[in-house]
Amino acid sequence: MSLRTTSLGEIAIAIPGSTALFHKYDLDFCCGGKHTLAEMAERRGLDIDRIEQQLQQLMQQENNDENWREAPLAALIDHIITRYHDGHRQQLPDLIAMAEKVERVHGAKAACPRGLAKVIDEVYQHLSAHMMKEERVLFPMIKQGFGPRASDPIAVMEFEHNEAGEQLEVIKSLTNNLTPPQEACTTWRALYSGIDNFIQELMQHIHLENNLLFPRALRGE
Repeated sequence: MSLRTTSLGEIAIAIPGSTALFHKYDLDFCCGGKHTLAEMAERRGLDIDRIEQQLQQLMQQENNDENWREAPLAALIDHIITRYHDGHRQQLPDLIAMAEKVERVHGAKAACPRGLAKVIDEVYQHLSAHMMKEERVLFPMIKQGFGPRASDPIAVMEFEHNEAGEQLEVIKSLTNNLTPPQEACTTWRALYSGIDNFIQELMQHIHLENNLLFPRALRGE
């Protein structure tokens, strides 16, 4: 994909996380979504090299070959916080804003996911509290070598992971399994694409904790 000659609308759909970047630079990917990145960057006097680089970084975020089965637990924890905790905190507010916009503009349509913004906000509040507990209590315990004594807080975190999974099922139900209708606008399509990326990120996040970090911590590795 040549990003410079691709329309903002196409980029918003193809690259999850790009909508937050467009908001940062005040680039209209909805009504102005048919304009290319180069056109809009020139119109606003923006550094297209920098924007293109940031978009490419979003595309490459999945390229991480480090073997977390062998890495020190402290390094794994730092990776989880930087890659997933911080990522969720950046992505979810943007998804909430897009869901609110879709319902405000398209609320009268039968396919509109009414109530979706509220559910995503509930996910955001739930995850924010969950991640804070991990960062302030559980992760420091593990880093200090007290993982084998952390069975109770780990059990609580695993229970909350299951709760998050149930919330995702509600989102899928509201969005016809993240399938936009034919008449969906760019924001609507970008919203569903962004939610899909968030779900993938959250599943990988939970996998690293449930299947790698927690068992290794309990074994005292």
